[in-house]
Amino acid sequence: MTDALQAAKTPPIAWFPEIRTLGDAPRFHGRTRGRAPAFYFEGESLTYAEFDRRTARVANGLLAEGVRHGSRIAYLGKNSTGYFELLFGAARIGVVLTPVNWRLAEPEVVYITRDADAELLFADGSCMALAAQAAAQAPAIRKVIAMEDDAPGCEGFAAWRDRQDDGDQQAQVAPDDVAIQLYTSGTTGRPKGVQLSHRAFFAFNAYAGDNPGAFGDDMDWNRWNAEDVSLVAMPVFHISGSGWGVVGVYAGAFTVVLREFDNSAVIEAIRSFRVSKTVLVPTTIQMMLDHPGVSRADFASMTDFLYGASPIPLDLLQRAVEAFGCGFIQLYGMTETCGAVTYLPAADHRAGNPRMRSAGKPIPGAEIRILDPESDAERPTGEVGEICIRAPTTMRGYWKQSEETARVIRDGGWVRSGDAGYLDADGYLFIRDRVKDMIVSGGENVYPAEVENAIYGHPAVAEVAVIGVPDPKWGEAVKAVVALKPGQTADPGGIIGWARERIAGYKVPKSVDFVAALPRNASGKVLKRDLREPYWAGHERRVN
Repeated sequence: MTDALQAAKTPPIAWFPEIRTLGDAPRFHGRTRGRAPAFYFEGESLTYAEFDRRTARVANGLLAEGVRHGSRIAYLGKNSTGYFELLFGAARIGVVLTPVNWRLAEPEVVYITRDADAELLFADGSCMALAAQAAAQAPAIRKVIAMEDDAPGCEGFAAWRDRQDDGDQQAQVAPDDVAIQLYTSGTTGRPKGVQLSHRAFFAFNAYAGDNPGAFGDDMDWNRWNAEDVSLVAMPVFHISGSGWGVVGVYAGAFTVVLREFDNSAVIEAIRSFRVSKTVLVPTTIQMMLDHPGVSRADFASMTDFLYGASPIPLDLLQRAVEAFGCGFIQLYGMTETCGAVTYLPAADHRAGNPRMRSAGKPIPGAEIRILDPESDAERPTGEVGEICIRAPTTMRGYWKQSEETARVIRDGGWVRSGDAGYLDADGYLFIRDRVKDMIVSGGENVYPAEVENAIYGHPAVAEVAVIGVPDPKWGEAVKAVVALKPGQTADPGGIIGWARERIAGYKVPKSVDFVAALPRNASGKVLKRDLREPYWAGHERRVN
């Protein structure tokens, strides 16, 4: 790809005022840098001119299917260039894409496709059986389109796309229109559709464009040039996958897409394509460090290694900095804030620096406050409270859940994160615990209510509480604490197997403890903090 990379130079960027919506990005780069490489995926390369034409055809195909501005379509599958063609094509006409976690169990996939009112469902070959089940139970779905052209019984995506006209519809799409709807697990046991606008993906760049010099030297990771190559290895149903892909297209960068994370594939992609920037989560970083080939790998092209989704153990971070020899930048944020709102600069990643235990400082344009979770009073510097965020990237709200939206987004646009932490005197954010019970296992959010709902139906279970416990590989592991009905018996394997039939594998408990009764306070609330305490004793930070 070296010749193609040299064919069209990209200046360092902070803000392209011509790009106001996702659909504008392929138009702009297709017109100004059409010969430059846009994507590579499993042997196929696309220039920006080709990407522009393909996304236009997707837009016209959706219109031909009767999908209109504001409607939802769904994608069920692993990473591919086709996914980004679908995302940016839908965005050209104001259609909202909902990527569905392909790791979910059938009832969860059915719930999401029904809840989203998805009108079309695009699915890759590994998910066709699941897609058929969803289509049979989600009345809004009119058609399933297979991402591979050889899938029996369904029209293939490439054939469907390429029979469309590539004329630009120039639809009226506003920056505040919703572009993508990502589902996050719900505290009540039901996933919530997070509505992210076009503006949210570009807001920080726009802020920098309006405020020259706002992004200092310690934000070089957010600047791009002609030699930069981006790698998407995180799943597109996460903001870390879709969001990072959007960042690359906005910048006009060359993006290499991996179908899913794989140690060898990531190492080989970095070597072969001279990747300079990527985003991973701590669990995947540890997997790479443990890979036997890492010591012989060539990481000379890497300039910026971004990581987030869960805190990283200090010793793992120090190993990673040594092994990769490039700048590491920690990001902290939520799906509800379209990803990162704080960053820990590369300069702070040095042995002995206490800031390595922090989540960094706010990105210019974002604000962090620490509030008392009960009174909403602001906590003084150094005192722990709930982390609240105000940023131009905040979601439009949860789809069809106005009460939950009002609970999370408070007066003045402050988003309650559910995480507990404090700010130091220099404005660095330190995370200590969770106000809510969410478990982060291998970068995946697991809400105990979902797991508890799955286990409660077991005929021997009287009550169950699900907690996160320390795990050296996954950060946290899901543990179920179960009290059995009188006269009933069960073993951990039976409880785990029961759960596995009902929820995604990463949500299934790794272990089960049996107790006579769950600890409760005077009002009957389960004391999960008491359940967690023995497992977290000796840990300074009660999340991993």
